[in-house]
Parts: sequence; C-alpha cells; structure tokens
Amino acid sequence: MPGLEQHLDEFHALGVEIAAISVDAPEESQKLSRAKGYTFPFLSDPMAQVIRQYGVLHPIGGVDGHDIARPAEFLVDSNGVVRWENFTWDIRLRTRAEAILKTVDALSTT
Repeated sequence: MPGLEQHLDEFHALGVEIAAISVDAPEESQKLSRAKGYTFPFLSDPMAQVIRQYGVLHPIGGVDGHDIARPAEFLVDSNGVVRWENFTWDIRLRTRAEAILKTVDALSTT
C-alpha cells in the first residue's frame, strides 16, 4: 500500500480513487492509516459483508482465528463493474502501483 500512496496524484489524475477495506474496527483502521501516513480512505467492514461480496473472505485467517479479508486489489468503474482484479494469499505480494497505473491506462482505451 505504500506504493499506492506514493502514486496517489497519478491515480487521481486518471480519475481513480483509492480505498482500503478490512474487517478491522474503524478505530483500528484509522490507527493503521495514521501510523503509515496513508491519506486515502480506510474503510471498515467488521461483519465482512462487502468482503464476502467480492469473494475475498479468508475464514479464520486472522491471528486470533477470526475472519479477515484476503489481500486483493480491484479496479471498479463508475458503474460498479469490476474491470480488473488481483488476488493473493500472501499480504507481502501485491501488484505494484506502476502496474496498476498501466492497467488503468489500458482499460481507458478499451
């Protein structure tokens, strides 16, 4: 996620808004966001309703055995259509911001 923050102006120039979502309580999400210096929204889904809708629930995957969100990135257009997605089981493996920007550019020409 640091890469997303570093390229936030480029995303905004392309009309892309960044948001993170987790099962953490709002206070925990905000604490993490402030600690890491993120300026994009961190959303809280403690009942995992949205997380389930996107198919990224990792049952009992949390340190204490509670459900968490599987690491993923999505590009959703203004009509709510998922245009691109990336899933992983390893929080350390994320698509680089530069690759996402290229994908946005490619999608905008189709």
